[in-house]
Amino acid sequence: MLKKALTGITQWDTAVEISGVTKTFTQWQRENTGQGVLKNLFKPQKKIITALDDVSFTVKRGEFVAYAGPNGAGKSTTMKLLAGMLQPTSGSVRVKEMSPDKERIKLMKRLGVLFGNRTELWWDHPVSQSFEWKKVVWAIPDDVYRKNLEMVTELLDIGDLLKTFVRELSLGQRMKADLAMLLLHSPEIILLDEPTLGLDVVAKRQMIDFLKKINRESGVTIIVTSHDMDDLEEMAERIIMIANGKIAYDGGFDGLRNITRNNTKVVVTTDSGISEYEVNLETNPINSLLRQLSEMEGLKDIEIRKAPIEQVIAELYGTWRGNI
Repeated sequence: MLKKALTGITQWDTAVEISGVTKTFTQWQRENTGQGVLKNLFKPQKKIITALDDVSFTVKRGEFVAYAGPNGAGKSTTMKLLAGMLQPTSGSVRVKEMSPDKERIKLMKRLGVLFGNRTELWWDHPVSQSFEWKKVVWAIPDDVYRKNLEMVTELLDIGDLLKTFVRELSLGQRMKADLAMLLLHSPEIILLDEPTLGLDVVAKRQMIDFLKKINRESGVTIIVTSHDMDDLEEMAERIIMIANGKIAYDGGFDGLRNITRNNTKVVVTTDSGISEYEVNLETNPINSLLRQLSEMEGLKDIEIRKAPIEQVIAELYGTWRGNI
């Protein structure tokens, strides 16, 4: 049903291409003291903030990419550039072979954007009225609208919410309704900025499962930011890390662990109890490790755990701070 519902998706290769993008902002410096106020009047001071510094990366059609970094690294700035909400100071941004700042209206018909702290839903109206408004304003064909509405209603389990006023929804319910509304026009690329922000365990699980499903079954390209690294590792196969406005890493999650040489944790249960060990699998390969463990007396169980991704990222942030 999902493949049939998301109709109108065309074939193309490169979803996003950012080439040598720099984005700067001007911050005016102000003082509240008497002399400072006079100084600002005659010689105002300004500070140039570089949010992105010569950033380049490409996302292929159908990829599910995590885009992460510490606060102030440039994540939201990048998402706004892709959505045409900001323009680069230099460099080029292409989304589905279009320029977001010059062809924004045309692009938005193929793009879906969701910011976790914002909503397009009408606060004092039922959810369904916001959906109908989008159908009319975006000129979504009747058959496409009906199929997509049926799909999102079923898979996001929002049937009971359609007649509910938006102001009466919980955060998790509103996020699901926002995601459903985003999909009504069959976007080929989705940009998600903190989509699981503030969600409880159940709502987060539904959100993640749904995103993985539309990516896998319909080939929708997804770029997502989040501070929850466990969520990102579960959703995406590739992660782009940004720090101090520069790309610091682009690859798989296991590669991040290799960078920090983070040891694998081995939990061994014997007749005597439970013991934990940290093992570097580069110097102690798994087959050698298992042979050693199998010789232990009273062995009952072995559990091998990857280094928690949150721990790995924390180490990387500490390394990158001030070094890029």
